[in-house]
Order: sequence, then structure tokens, then C-alpha cells
Amino acid sequence: MAALLKNVALIGASGSVGKVLVDAFLNDKRFNVTVLRRGSSSATYPSAFKVVDVDYDSLDSLTAALAGQDAVVSAINPITPVDTQKKFIDAAIAAGVKRFVPSEFGCDLNNELARALPVFAPKIAIQKYLKEKAESSPLTYTFAYSGPFLDWGLEHQFLLKTVDSKPKLFDGGNTVFSTTKLDTVAAAVLAILSKPEETKNREVRFQSAAISQNGLFALAKEVAPQRNWEPEVVKIDDIVRVADDRLAKGLLGPETFIPYLVRAINDPRYGPKFETLDNELLGLKQVTEAEIKDILRQYLKE
Repeated sequence: MAALLKNVALIGASGSVGKVLVDAFLNDKRFNVTVLRRGSSSATYPSAFKVVDVDYDSLDSLTAALAGQDAVVSAINPITPVDTQKKFIDAAIAAGVKRFVPSEFGCDLNNELARALPVFAPKIAIQKYLKEKAESSPLTYTFAYSGPFLDWGLEHQFLLKTVDSKPKLFDGGNTVFSTTKLDTVAAAVLAILSKPEETKNREVRFQSAAISQNGLFALAKEVAPQRNWEPEVVKIDDIVRVADDRLAKGLLGPETFIPYLVRAINDPRYGPKFETLDNELLGLKQVTEAEIKDILRQYLKE
């Protein structure tokens, strides 16, 4: 069995995924964690971690910070410029890092339709770059596919809009998709680092649940039966058509890119439900309907 990737550099530790990774690493004493913090950042981290201020655009700065690291885990925003992300990879190679886990944590990009969606272009570019570098250097990679985040997606009204009791059901809401709690995403990353040989140069797929919007809606109605629920069916083609027009005009941002994410999650042609899972390999449990209702209950308070 290959040795644990013990010395880990974490990039993007202040983001949604980064914060749960910080907690997971803090509770797992097997790892020595170094947080790479952008020089302009004022974010603070637990004293158990080493914090190194770096220039994201400087290969020398990043290489020096990665000296002695076994793995790099990136939790940065995927829309970070591709050239900046490539510098992380180049620095990892220069520093002799063994494994790079990029900021994937989402839809399965082995699906050709999903790969073609504009919102995933930066991820596809980084995947391609990592695969090329893995062929010409000792650096290895793991792509972690979780589907959309279950708790985050409910909190931010992304998977199911509940704030006004008027959920938008995309194409009727019947498409089943894989979805994962944030703390389970963090547990998956630690498992990848714990099993470097089994997860080397491949994708791993995991989920907390496979459920549809209608499945979530049914549970929401059980949690809040007193509400006057008024669901609205929205056609994905309609919102993507608007996104295409905005993109053609050079208008970027959430209003343009979110419809493509909606399509990737709610259109069965885009492979939103994982057909094979690595939950057992990674030691990850799925959640029950009762546990999903507990999550919903947090965001359905009157």
C-alpha cells in the first residue's frame, strides 16, 4: 500500500469548499497542512496550520511555498484564470509534489455534452493540462466528482428555490442527479490522500444522495406542510437560450453561466446521476431522507 500523502498544501481555504476542508484537516491529525494564502488576503486560519503568503501569479513564489509538500489540494473558485491555475501545477512539478487535486467537485465532465458547456471551459483546460503534465513528469492527479453540493445548494436556493414557496422545477423536476454534502466532499479529499495508489490519475465519483428536484420538493412539503406551495415549471431550453444570447454579447457572470449549470444538473442527457460510485473505496456513507429533511428544515423556517 502506498504511503499516505501526509504533507498537504491547501489553496483556496477561505471558500465554501475550503472552509470545510480546513475543518476536516483540523480534525484529522494525520496530515501536516500548509495554507497558501494570497498576499492581499486577511483571512486567518487555525494555529495548527502553517500559513504562507504567496503571489498567485509568481511561479517562484508558489514553487518556494510548495517545497516539501506531498500533495496540493485546490479549492479555489474554478473561474480563476486558467493561466493562474496552470502556475499552481507548474509550481507543484518544480517543487516535486506527488499529487494534485484540482478544484473539480461538481459535475462529471467525462460526459461529452457536459464538457461542451461554456461554464466548464476552465475546468476542462485544467484537466487537459494536468493529464499532459502527468505524462511528462512524476506529478499525478485525481479528479473528484461530487455533483452539486447538497447543503450549499439548498441554502443558496440553487437546487430548489424555497424562500418564497415558489420552487422552479426545471423541465418538470424529474431528473435524478447525484449530490453531495460539503463535509462529505472534504472526507472524500482526505480519503484520496489516504489512498494515493487507488486514486492515482483517475476520476473518483461519490454522492450523499441521488435525488430529483421533485424528490427534494416532496421532502420540503413534508417539512413545511403549512406553506402555500406554488411550483413553477421552467423549460431549460428557454433559460439556456437567454444565456447563449448573453454569452454571444460578451456578457459574463452568474446570470450567464448559471443556466448551463442548471442544464448539467437537470438534463438527463448530461449524465447528472453517476452510474458508478467510489463511495466504498473512499469510505463514504450516503444520507437518508430524514437527514435531507433535517437540512431542508434549516432553510424552511418561517
